[in-house]
Amino acid sequence: MKLKKNDNVIVISGKDRGKKGKILKVFPTKESVIVEKINYQTIYLRRSQENPQGGVSKMECPIHVSKLMLVCPRTGEATRVGYSKLADGVKQRIAKKSGEIL
Repeated sequence: MKLKKNDNVIVISGKDRGKKGKILKVFPTKESVIVEKINYQTIYLRRSQENPQGGVSKMECPIHVSKLMLVCPRTGEATRVGYSKLADGVKQRIAKKSGEIL
């Protein structure tokens, strides 16, 4: 998977289209991630000792990586992710639009 934790991404499809956020958690087997302030869903909490009232809460849920694109650090636009080898043989991720190392 080309997206990593703490990457800035933009949503390209779905109800949150156009919103930007930072990746908080990655699930490689499901090919999904949790993005900060994206894909909020309502959770109904039961009464318990920690939460005697119960209630309604909102939390971020996973979103598939095909709905996300990386934000280029130089231009601030959506870009694809590529790889290149440096002179010393280390493999680095780069932004395809600007060539910036991520």
